[in-house]
Amino acid sequence: MTPSKRMAWVDIAKGVSIILVVMMYAAYNTGSHTGGVGFLHYVIAFATPFRMPEFFLISGLFLSTVIARPWRRYADRRFVHYMYFYGLWAFIMIALKVGVFARDPVAMAADLARAIVQPYGVLWFVYMLGVFAIAAKLLWQWRMPHWLVIAAATGLQIAPINVSSYIVTQFAAYFVFFYIGYAFAPQIFRMAGWIAENRGKAIAALTVWFVVNGALVFLPGFELLPDETRMGFAAFPPLHFLLGVAGAVALCAFSVVLVDRPYTGWLRWIGAHSLVIYLAFTLPMSIFRELAMNTGLITQTGPLSLAVFVVALTTPVILYLAIGMTGFGHFLFERPGWARLKSE
Repeated sequence: MTPSKRMAWVDIAKGVSIILVVMMYAAYNTGSHTGGVGFLHYVIAFATPFRMPEFFLISGLFLSTVIARPWRRYADRRFVHYMYFYGLWAFIMIALKVGVFARDPVAMAADLARAIVQPYGVLWFVYMLGVFAIAAKLLWQWRMPHWLVIAAATGLQIAPINVSSYIVTQFAAYFVFFYIGYAFAPQIFRMAGWIAENRGKAIAALTVWFVVNGALVFLPGFELLPDETRMGFAAFPPLHFLLGVAGAVALCAFSVVLVDRPYTGWLRWIGAHSLVIYLAFTLPMSIFRELAMNTGLITQTGPLSLAVFVVALTTPVILYLAIGMTGFGHFLFERPGWARLKSE
């Protein structure tokens, strides 16, 4: 597999991941306000075991190419980079939602201070990428063997850890997937090469995974709520972890199968700009949902969820392209020079 194709399937995988994440927030956000469930809820239910694990696993794939860099250079790309965007967009969201819309400057100041130690809203993913990168660097520096880190991180993921610190809770839930992407990157890329030459066998394996994952999610015990999915057997912690890994690998395989298809260019573009979408999708999502419901434009949960999803996914793209055309606002998605650590 050529380097360009290697990067292409990774972008496709990131594209699928960001679509599932935006879809999840759109469906649950809509459902929580309408009190109902729609057809997108079932798609999200199926993806529940692997939606976020896939995102973190992909984020760890290329860590090995930078982890040996000096601390300052490494921290600039893997920590300061994410914290710049987290800080900027947390400020924008809190200022608009609390300072402007709610007109509560005191609460706004409190939320801004709290956001330093308690990741704000959907931006928790960006915050945790920086935390995971520092943790992985320290473990590398301390020469901790991969098997030991993965064993410990798996124990944290399976354990029912849910404390007041969102950082601790999310670290326990997802660090193992980020580290697996880092530690098993060579095997994952070899698998991708094999799949590129054996698409028929890969599709057969994906079909089996699809049936098994769906059965374990939707079997007895499953309950679909407006803003939550209660899975069947897949909710059992050890099985939930295994389905997270299997689903993340399956999405990687699925992305390789798609990589040469002519209709996937838009998906690769979305994947390459997934951070743009992740940073900016929540505001248009909430605004459009409010307008649609208040005007009676769309009231049924299913169609409204779909409309909210489409608006949430496309608005950041339109904003990004508009910035490129006008030259104004690059700081929203591109880190300026003053926010970089200079090399030693």
